[in-house]
Amino acid sequence: MKIGIIGSGTMGIGIAQVAATSGSDVFLYDANSEQTEKALLNLNKTLKKLVEKQKISSEKSQDIFNRIKPCTELQDFAACDLVIEAIIENKEIKTKVFQSLEEIVSDQCIISSNTSSISITSLSSELKNPERFIGIHFFNPAPLMPLVEVIPGLLTEKTLARKIYSLMESWGKVPVIAKDVPGFIVNRIARPFYGEALRIAEENIATPEQIDDAMRTLGNFRMGPFELMDLIGIDVNFSVTKTVYADYFYDPKYKPSLLQQRMAEAKLLGRKTGKGFFDYAENAEKPAPEKDDELYQTIFNRIISMLINEAVEAKRLGIANDEDLELAMQKGVNYPKGLLAWGFEIGYGKISETLQDLYNEYQEERYRQSPLLRKM
Repeated sequence: MKIGIIGSGTMGIGIAQVAATSGSDVFLYDANSEQTEKALLNLNKTLKKLVEKQKISSEKSQDIFNRIKPCTELQDFAACDLVIEAIIENKEIKTKVFQSLEEIVSDQCIISSNTSSISITSLSSELKNPERFIGIHFFNPAPLMPLVEVIPGLLTEKTLARKIYSLMESWGKVPVIAKDVPGFIVNRIARPFYGEALRIAEENIATPEQIDDAMRTLGNFRMGPFELMDLIGIDVNFSVTKTVYADYFYDPKYKPSLLQQRMAEAKLLGRKTGKGFFDYAENAEKPAPEKDDELYQTIFNRIISMLINEAVEAKRLGIANDEDLELAMQKGVNYPKGLLAWGFEIGYGKISETLQDLYNEYQEERYRQSPLLRKM
């Protein structure tokens, strides 16, 4: 199978590695050819490390690398069976690329986007053949993260999602099928993990260190929300939140954080700039949180209740089936368990009570419950 990848940034080269590992021939294009050269250089280093760790053989390493062919123009995609776009999150730029691509590839070629938040339907509506367009959303780093969200738009041909689902399985991924809603599954349901943590910090109820420690110790999350925002990039996380907020017509549940905006404005973006909510300088000391059992329980209850409520609402709206909702959060963002199962474990009545208390205190629609929650 011939796969075209548009964009040779971290995500693009990661998807290229996954496709090449599966035995596909990959055509890698970036408007900046220097970026492609840099990406291939880094991939070569990555593959050598995998050989050193005995994860793959030297022969397999060479085969993966040789299957990826750098391209200097989109015309090189003429024979591709599937093209995956992985460039900047800008609808206008993506649309222009897709329109150019349609003039090059065959009518049978599937065109897709790795977008994390832009409507698949809106992207496909500008095309001559929107029925062959679909969302294929990998998670970073693509070679390591198992989840792939497969998102058909309203105009996508009905059987295409299952074809891509099967293809992703053959690539060793864990695919889920999601409705074309803002944020799809993971970026919609996960918003409170960041948003409610930011709200707690903004209100001086707890420090980022305490919030992270509470979620790690009581929730068994691998990373707390502030650590994770620093890893993702505070600007990237903020951008996704703004997109979801706007696309849901400014629903208060997804309201962005002023604290996060100020961090982005100050270019304190996390690990990539050396400093975000925490300092990543070589000799920097991370302050130990002041532990408080009662406070920690309050933090955990507040954030987990918001997350579970969001998962229940996604279930109510049929954004995905129950199995895919659970898989998505475990395989896409490493949650220790599925949120629907977690809600059952804690007790949906207790989740409802926590949200009602928050609503009574703040009088904000942010804390409204899913109509389904009270029935579970």
